[in-house]
Amino acid sequence: MAEGTEKPTSDAAPAFRGVLGSREVWSLAFGAMIGWGWVVMSGEMIDKAGSLGSILAVLAGAIMVGFVGLIYAELTPALPRAGGELGFSILAFGPNISWMCGWALLLAYVAISAFEAAALPTVVNHLAPNMAIGHMYKIDDKDVYLSLAAIGVAGTVVIAATNWVGVKTSTFLQGAATLGLLAVGVAFFVGSNATGHTTNLDPLWTDTKGFLGVLVMTPFLFVGFDVIPQGAEEIQLPPRRIGKLILLSIAMAALWYALVQWGVGLVALKPDANQDLRTVSAMSAAFNSPWAGKLLLFGGILGILTSWNAFFIGGTRLVYAMARGRMLPAWLARLHPQYKTPINAILFVASVTIIAPFFGKPVLLWVVNAGSLATVMAYFLVALAFLKLRRTAPQLPRPFKVSGGAVVGMLTAVITFGFILLYLPGSPSALKWPSEWAIVLVWIVLGVVFFLVQRQKNTGLSAAEQRKLILGKHDPHADSQDSKLP
Repeated sequence: MAEGTEKPTSDAAPAFRGVLGSREVWSLAFGAMIGWGWVVMSGEMIDKAGSLGSILAVLAGAIMVGFVGLIYAELTPALPRAGGELGFSILAFGPNISWMCGWALLLAYVAISAFEAAALPTVVNHLAPNMAIGHMYKIDDKDVYLSLAAIGVAGTVVIAATNWVGVKTSTFLQGAATLGLLAVGVAFFVGSNATGHTTNLDPLWTDTKGFLGVLVMTPFLFVGFDVIPQGAEEIQLPPRRIGKLILLSIAMAALWYALVQWGVGLVALKPDANQDLRTVSAMSAAFNSPWAGKLLLFGGILGILTSWNAFFIGGTRLVYAMARGRMLPAWLARLHPQYKTPINAILFVASVTIIAPFFGKPVLLWVVNAGSLATVMAYFLVALAFLKLRRTAPQLPRPFKVSGGAVVGMLTAVITFGFILLYLPGSPSALKWPSEWAIVLVWIVLGVVFFLVQRQKNTGLSAAEQRKLILGKHDPHADSQDSKLP
């Protein structure tokens, strides 16, 4: 092995604790998908596409994600290793494509953590407007206050600290917050349907451009089920059940978002209603009480916490897995000796997230779209990996095997590639320059730097050895001569 190259670790290294059951896994996936977006984005989605158009766009997005979910349902129990997509893609294509997939998905996870860090001060400001003190500057003509940024920083610290002391603690809080979120959602659905009227749904449809504008937002809304493969080493369930939980969480999230759009559309809002938080105004109107709106804001806070916590778990496990596979610096793969949590990965993700509140409210929509592009790029690579592994690794144990795998894989690849095109210049729903493209380009530059530095450090580390680091005992080629570790 070349001088300066770190020797790969084996499965004898400190391991995660397998403590997650069905409720924890479901609350992670569903809670990740139901964050703050249903509160802050519903009005904009209706304005873009109309009441019915926004629902159809959400359901169309859910169908795309459902195809991706089928692929994940097969591959996750087949390769139950932290990092999920890293393992799928490295087995199919090798380290370089695997690195691209992991880095793209990491942008999505970090973007959502940043979204929630910026969203928390926003909702607090609506609950207590006098909290906005210490004006610092404007971004995109929006004021940024020191006090509100401090709330986002404090939230990041709390999320990081909760994850530091163990996944069991963080998922217990996740489950409690998810149940509270469901209770608020049920109250909104009942109230809006009891007092609303279908005549308020007009306009039902605007135009195709509006439909596409909502459609490109849906990958961001539904990203979250893929935190399950990130925490695969901490799940203690029959492998087949993992696949079923992935599909269940997607179906429930699709129903949630469709019902929110329906409920908001049903309620006639007063001219002085808060148009930025249409769902909150709809809740107040449905119960004819401002306190109902505050209750929904509390549900929004719970949504922020469930999504933030889930993606923080997913992001830190992905960083850990990339570091374990020598795609990122090896020190990021350190586990706490007592809690068995990836402490340096936690510090890394927290350090990136903690910057977001200082960009204020404008960062919310920027990271939605930049993170959505990264998400569908990762999904596209996973679809290609699925197709290739069906041919090249038929011996891979598949406790949950998708019927008509070739057709499902091809459809998923075509659909996700089509979504990628929607974000590119020339599309009516393309990312905006410079704000949204700047996030993507900065992330690419950072990735290239990490990639080149790690490639230099990995001189002498073969592709087979790196695959072994990513997959561990689940590497189907582990017994072949070229895969044995030195």
